[in-house]
This record gives sequence, structure tokens and C-alpha cells, in this order.
Amino acid sequence: MTHLTRRALLRAAAAAPVAGALGTLGLASTARAAAAPEFVFKYGNNLPLTHPLNVRAQEAANQIRDASKGRMEIRIFPNNQLGGDTDMLAQVRSGGIEMFTPSALVVSTLAPAVAINAVGFAFSDYSQVWKAMDGPLGAYVRAAMQKAGLESFERMWDNGFRQTTTSTGPIVNAQTMRNLKIRVPVSPLSIDMFKGLGAAPTSLQFSEVYSSLQTHIVDAQENPLPIVQVAKLYEVQKFCSLTNHMWDGYWFVLNQRAWQRLPKDLQAIASDAFNQAALKQRDDVRKLNDAAVADLQAKGLSINRPAPDTFRAALRQAGFYAEWKGRFGNQAWDLLEQSVGKLA
Repeated sequence: MTHLTRRALLRAAAAAPVAGALGTLGLASTARAAAAPEFVFKYGNNLPLTHPLNVRAQEAANQIRDASKGRMEIRIFPNNQLGGDTDMLAQVRSGGIEMFTPSALVVSTLAPAVAINAVGFAFSDYSQVWKAMDGPLGAYVRAAMQKAGLESFERMWDNGFRQTTTSTGPIVNAQTMRNLKIRVPVSPLSIDMFKGLGAAPTSLQFSEVYSSLQTHIVDAQENPLPIVQVAKLYEVQKFCSLTNHMWDGYWFVLNQRAWQRLPKDLQAIASDAFNQAALKQRDDVRKLNDAAVADLQAKGLSINRPAPDTFRAALRQAGFYAEWKGRFGNQAWDLLEQSVGKLA
């Protein structure tokens, strides 16, 4: 029979807590290692954290983390933290970041067909927008982006229809656009459209818009309604015409190599989360626009809703649609007309 000395018992008792502590530390280290994501995607955008795009993207990121059991993490960098649109587009192509939500007009610098959603007066309403962009036209555009090294989720996110504000009088038909001094972005599609309507477009940086309207360097501008609100353009404009002359949205683009490295199950989880979030964000933007109309009226802007027919006719007569059909190509144009009717 083995007899333990008092000293041996004390040594054993002293060692027991240490062993237990080491065991606990080992379990904690294992738990931390298990919690570390296998894949981390950095996502940059140019919108404030409170914008519906960022709110819904965060929900998608949370859903992906939970559904993947921590294997995948999306880290969001809003409000141009990673640079401007041109910078972030270059980064997502090089792999510096994995995800970015540019406007279609931004991506069109790499794949011209992507800008087709911004053809002037193409879409009369959202039912036509989503029929096209969730359908064959959207698939065509995503294939064009793939050739440029960018993957994308199936559902496009909403930026909104662009509307026209003026100080000289409401826009009621194409004729009232003639000789209108209007500020437009630096975009050939925008410039050509307003020239086709007989207006006098001037490209200015957005930072110059308020003062240019105030001093009548230009008498009009065009933007989605929330921009009119935030920039307080109602202080220097009297009329807001809901022309819906151009629709633009955000593509959720991804670095192709990073996306292809993801296992198929994580691709499915990420696609599902971001596509669900896109549908919610679209509804958020619709509600924002509806609220903006009432808010701008309360601030003194006169609101009117011109029909698109005379604008389309003027652009057709000016050769605008024929020219841009040639630039986009017959296949893309035919897909657009399947949703919106004959343009060119």
C-alpha cells in the first residue's frame, strides 16, 4: 500500500488549481481560435452610416456571421473612409477591398453597358425598373461586369429617380426645357440628354450647385429628392418637377478572385443575405422619397408631375436614343425595350 506524506499531499493540492487554470486557459484559447472568421471581407461605400444602404448592409453582415457560425465576417467602411468612388473601384479590382457599392455610372467606366439603366426617360416607374434590372437586362449587365473582373449579387440596390428643380417655372413638358440653364453631373449621358431636350446643361461639381443657383449662373438642377433636402436647395429654388428623367442604383460588386475563393456554402449564404437586404433597402428608399415630397412642399417648393411622353418624343427627334442605342449595342438595347417599350 502506498502512503502519501503530508508534503506530497500539499504539493498535489497546490498543483491542482494550476492545472485547472491551464485547462481553462486552453479552452479559452480554443474558443477564440474557433471564433476567428475564416474569411473577412472589407466593404467600402460613399454613404453615411445612417443611410438605408448601410443600415441594411449591416443587417446582411449580421445574418452572414450568424448563418456561417462565425466563419465569414463583413467589415463595413461607410462615408468614403476608404477613398472616393474612383479609389474604391480601383481597390475592389485589385483586391485591396473585397466589396463596394458604386453607382452604375461609376462602373460604366470599366464596362460601358452598365450605364444603360440611366438612359433618359427610359423608365416610367419602379415596376419597369425592377422588371428590367431583376430580369434579363440585369443579367446582361452582370455578365459585362464579370468580364471586367467584378462579381455582383443579383439584386441591385436603389439610389432613386432624379428630379428637376427650377427657379424660373415648373417643367410641364419638353418645350419648357428649352434654353433652361441647368446644372448636370460630369456625365456624357446626362449632357446629351439635356441637349437633346434643347436645354443648356452646365457641368459643375456638386459643391458649387447651391451658390450657382443662388447667383443664377444656372437656374435649375437635377438630383434625387433626398439630395435636394440635405443640400437645402429648396432655399434657392421655387419649383420641383417630378420628371423621373433618369434612374440610377447601386451594384454590390465584389473582387472576382476573393469571391471565387469562398466555399459554395458561404457564397450561397452571402448572396441570400445581400439579396434579401436589397429588397428591404428598396422599400426604405421608396418611403424616403414619399416623405421627401411632403417635406419639400412644406418648405415652399411647388411640386408637379409631368408625363414622360413629350420628353421621349423630343429625345427621339433629336436622335438621342438612336445614338445611345449604337453605343450600348443592339442586344442591351433590345433587353431594355422589353421592359420599357420602344424608345429608338
